[in-house]
Parts: sequence; structure tokens; C-alpha cells
Amino acid sequence: MRIVLCYPVENQHIKQIQAAAPDADVVNAGQERIDELLPTADIFIGHAKVPVNWDRVLAAKKLRWIQSSAAGLDHCLVPGVIDSDIIVSSASGLFAPQVAEQTFALLHGLLRRLPLFFRAEAKREFIRLPTDDLRGKTVGIVGLGGNGRMIASVLSPWDVRVVATDYYPIDPPSNIDALWPAEDLDRLLEASDIVILALPLNAGTDGLFDAQRIAQMKAGSYLINVARGSVVVESALVDALQSGHLAGAGLDVTEVEPLAESSLLWDDPKVIITPHVGAQSSRRV
Repeated sequence: MRIVLCYPVENQHIKQIQAAAPDADVVNAGQERIDELLPTADIFIGHAKVPVNWDRVLAAKKLRWIQSSAAGLDHCLVPGVIDSDIIVSSASGLFAPQVAEQTFALLHGLLRRLPLFFRAEAKREFIRLPTDDLRGKTVGIVGLGGNGRMIASVLSPWDVRVVATDYYPIDPPSNIDALWPAEDLDRLLEASDIVILALPLNAGTDGLFDAQRIAQMKAGSYLINVARGSVVVESALVDALQSGHLAGAGLDVTEVEPLAESSLLWDDPKVIITPHVGAQSSRRV
């Protein structure tokens, strides 16, 4: 049996896998070799961020189990995999505490205008600038899975109103003031001072936040994306920031990764960008 890995692998991970499956051939493919080695795998653990020839993988008829190292499955749920007998499982909720912390770093950085202060610091300017507050705001969470629920939990002591939408609007936690079905997204946008994206990427959410959707958001509101970059149309986001319709955007993900050097998002002082590190942890499994 061959187990192919594709994530930031550490030696301890390989030892743990070998202890559980001593007869397995454990291979760390990395992003550089995952397309080459995936057809040889019986089990795949990871998240391919490069193009994979899934037709070749399926034709090999070896792969039996995909264990995503991420909450999202958009990197592997191609039609051929969906129609096959391959078991697919995700790491949904595993890194929810880290994603929630990343969300708060982006959110507080925007509200307290840290990009402006960092620019002033670089110029050795000790000046006061206007800031904003979290308390008293309505926060809308789009997608109440493991990450969304953890974000709501972390928000609960901050004297905010939390509303959310989800595909399965059942069993709302006590720290949610209102949970609506996904079809009520516009209702959430119209009510929220801050919108946090924690939903999966699929055919129904790809490009969901286009110009029309962003226009539904409250004037002067903030957008935080810790979901998938393709949920937000970058050009529409840039327009909304430049027009002043949005007060700021915190992005751990972008429509195209890595973000192009020519992107107008880089130089916008109302934007904080981190390179898809929300699920990183100093204490990985």
C-alpha cells in the first residue's frame, strides 16, 4: 500500500503514519511531484494546490481514499471522483481555532487601521489617525460549519450581534442571534457591518460575491474572507474599495493565488492580505 502526502509534512507525521501502517510505503510528494505520484497512491493525504490530471489518477484505478488536509474539498471533488467509489474525507473543523484567530487578526487590524499605522511607522511618523470599533456591530458569518461556529464562539464576548447563513440552518449555537438559510444571504448582507466568509467553494459559491452581491452590503462595511478566494470576484472588490462602498477587506485568500504583483489590492491601505495561512499552526498534528 502506498500513502502519498502533499502538505507541509514534518518527520513526526511520517513516523506517526508508519506506526499506524508499518507496511505502507509513505511518500512525501509535495506540490512539485503530486501530479506525477498521485496515480501511484492507494491513499492520498493532503491538498494539491497545483493542477492534477484526475483522469490519469482515475484510470490507474489504485486510489481508494482521499483525506484532505484542508476543510475544503474543491481541490479533489471533480466529477470523476464523485462518481467513483473513492472515499473522500476532510479536515473540517480541525484547524477552526487557528482560522478564528486569523479572522480576528484581519478584523482587528482593519478596524484599528493597522495598515495606516504601519505605513506611518515606516516613515517614523507618530501621528493619531481615526479608528473603528468592534463592539456594537452586527457581524454576519456566511457558512456556519466548523470554522464559522468557532468564529462565532470567539466573537461572543465582544458585545456584537452575530447572524449567519448556512446550507443547513439547523441546531444554531447559543452565541448566534439568528441563523438563516443560504438563500437569505442578501438579508444578512443588508444587516451586517462586518461580513465574514467561511463557506465552501463549489459551483454555487464560485464568484458568489460579484459586483451585484457586494453592492448589497451596507455602505461602509467590512469584508473578511477566510474561505476560498474564488468566492469573491477581485475586480468587483477593488471597485467597491476604491468607491468607498466598503471600508476595508481582510483577505487570507485571493481569487488567484499567488496574488499577482499587479493587483491593485496590494497598495490599498484599506486591505490586509495574508497568503492563505489561516489554518497554519505551530502545533500541527
